[in-house]
Amino acid sequence: MKSVCEIGLISDTHGLLRSEALIALEGCDVILHAGDVGGSLIIDTLTQFAPTFAVGGNCDIEETFPDYFTAEYGGKKILMYHGHLPIDEHVFMPDIIITGHSHISLIEENAGVLRINPGSAGPKRFKLPVTVARVTISSGTSHARIINLNV
Repeated sequence: MKSVCEIGLISDTHGLLRSEALIALEGCDVILHAGDVGGSLIIDTLTQFAPTFAVGGNCDIEETFPDYFTAEYGGKKILMYHGHLPIDEHVFMPDIIITGHSHISLIEENAGVLRINPGSAGPKRFKLPVTVARVTISSGTSHARIINLNV
């Protein structure tokens, strides 16, 4: 069993998968896409780098992505959803919550729950940076970081 789990987080690609995002996610054990994917080709491409799971966003109208995704990696329970629909997070008792939708990257911890929004990796909006995120889980602890993409 691997002692360190590296999770790549991406969101709001809106049909644009940048080479800078692929480089930033290289070497991840799994990639989680927090919605507004913009087509299954994005997921097909990410899957070439690591197993990839996605949820649907408000712009994924014609896609068949689930509303939420749960899994356990490195002993941590993860809940991922886009953020445009209400979800009772407490029902899932997650250690890590991943959302997208706002295009604003965020890492915060509250009451032992790590909340992450990787920001937007797709078309640049307003003056917001283009970002992805990574989470490292090792020995029962989680560390998240935002990666600004030079685009």
